[in-house]
Amino acid sequence: MNILQITSSVRGNDSESTRVTNLVVDKLVAANPGATVVRHDFGAQPHPALDGATVGALFTPPEQRTPEQAARVALNDALILEAQAADVIVIGAPMYNFGMPVQLKNWFDAIARAGVTFRYTENGPEGLLKNKKVYVATSRGGVYPVEADPQVPTLRMLLNFLGLTDHVFIYSSGMSMGPEAAAKGQEAANAAVEAAVA
Repeated sequence: MNILQITSSVRGNDSESTRVTNLVVDKLVAANPGATVVRHDFGAQPHPALDGATVGALFTPPEQRTPEQAARVALNDALILEAQAADVIVIGAPMYNFGMPVQLKNWFDAIARAGVTFRYTENGPEGLLKNKKVYVATSRGGVYPVEADPQVPTLRMLLNFLGLTDHVFIYSSGMSMGPEAAAKGQEAANAAVEAAVA
């Protein structure tokens, strides 16, 4: 089993979403001896943002790219290859201002490439990162009902667009609502991990 772990919190060792992704990965490795794990902590080492120079490099034919353009595209290529090789992807997605961290959005921007991880067909877009299991650990300061969650619908849309349709969301809610609420949120997340990674 090849496991890709993506964390995006800027809180380091204090990150709840990273704690939960570590828990998921540990359980997967314990259940699958010999599993390999590729880890990226984009909170600590962010991937470059999508900018005009990057778009220019991506739309320049490979044989015409400058050394700088080739090097920039190679950074994205490496992330795409990791996503393609993974059997399981574990994503840490804390909620920042009702959305995902820019560090995580940069990863999605890097791996979403037409003709490689998705394609357009007569019936609409088709995701090409298929047959993978995805676990998303999302931590948030408050508590949001499913029908009013401001973050998860965007994450689901991005995952589905890329063909990553087999996903499980694990919630750590109430992290900023006091020690009792935070402990309750962590307990719920732990129980969800136990149920999801059985």
